[in-house]
Amino acid sequence: MALMEEITLRKLEMLLAYMETCNLRRAAEQLQVSTVSVHRALHSLEDALDCALFRHEGRELLPTSAALALADAARIAVKALHDGVQAARAVGGWSAGRIRIGSLYSLGVQTLPRLVNDLRQLRPEVQTELLMGSNAELLAQLHAGTADAALMAIPPDEPDIESFALFDDQMYFAAPVGSRYARLGAVDLGACAGERFITLRKGFATRDGFDAAFGGAGFTPKLAMQVGDIFTLINLVGGGLGCTLLPGRAREALGGRVELIPLQLRYQVRQQIGLNYLRARQRDPNLVALRRVCGTH
Repeated sequence: MALMEEITLRKLEMLLAYMETCNLRRAAEQLQVSTVSVHRALHSLEDALDCALFRHEGRELLPTSAALALADAARIAVKALHDGVQAARAVGGWSAGRIRIGSLYSLGVQTLPRLVNDLRQLRPEVQTELLMGSNAELLAQLHAGTADAALMAIPPDEPDIESFALFDDQMYFAAPVGSRYARLGAVDLGACAGERFITLRKGFATRDGFDAAFGGAGFTPKLAMQVGDIFTLINLVGGGLGCTLLPGRAREALGGRVELIPLQLRYQVRQQIGLNYLRARQRDPNLVALRRVCGTH
């Protein structure tokens, strides 16, 4: 164990630098250290191995066959470690040639395309892979390492997640264009006990807002249907199959068939939408670039 403690990677790097240059000064410049440091490292390796690695001819240090053998092993060791570091970073997504960005469906109309385009301008060599899902699905992907970042509602009580707020959003009553709710200044959810509702499944940020808003309405809404994406939900509401609650960010996807009406103050629910990633990954250059892009909007 003592021998392996004396033969460090840094000393092997100095050995290789000297073997390549055959000059203490050039080896030191290559590694940005002093010539004294290189000289000490070479002698330290000799002491650890208890054999001569160099012989003196005047002021020159000439490698012995033992030095050549150690240098061969050092090249293998340094390359193996370098390859291992690169493989580990690739698996973890650290500074890889791609970035996997998860997003809520409701951010796919404006926010996501804009951020991806700006990221491409900043880091054109990085390929972007998009993953769409619910808040719960995206959070699970962050923890599992299958997504590098996620644009979603900022999750509470997640100490391992670093979040960067993008904007606050508000829930609205959504009904077909021309419905009896359109002429109201604000909708009283407590008066909607007889209405049919359509909503997203559990796990979506929009469903969380739906449930929170109805928490104070005094009744459980009648659910005619639960669906798996916000675009299907909008189409069903536009087709007159029921009403729902939608965040303001969905306004660009309504297609003129659905309108959003404010909720009365006591039912209003707000969401904070942001960029989220593992705190342990916060120095990843790809994530640093993505956060920089987010900071410009």
